[in-house]
Amino acid sequence: MPILSKYSDQQVENLVDDLLKTLVAHKAPLDLSLMSLGNTLSHIINEKVPAAQRQALIDNFTQALKDSVK
Repeated sequence: MPILSKYSDQQVENLVDDLLKTLVAHKAPLDLSLMSLGNTLSHIINEKVPAAQRQALIDNFTQALKDSVK
């Protein structure tokens, strides 16, 4: 079953493209790119997700990440 999103594919693609352009502009190697994106995710989760919901969100996110790279 496909996942339905309230965001259009174009919105997601535009944001991802901007993030990737920033990494390229900074000539960030793989490890720095992953560390920076990981720190960004941690910041967003800690700032925007109530503490009681964080673990469930992290579990769902990590599973989705694993599924997307298979």
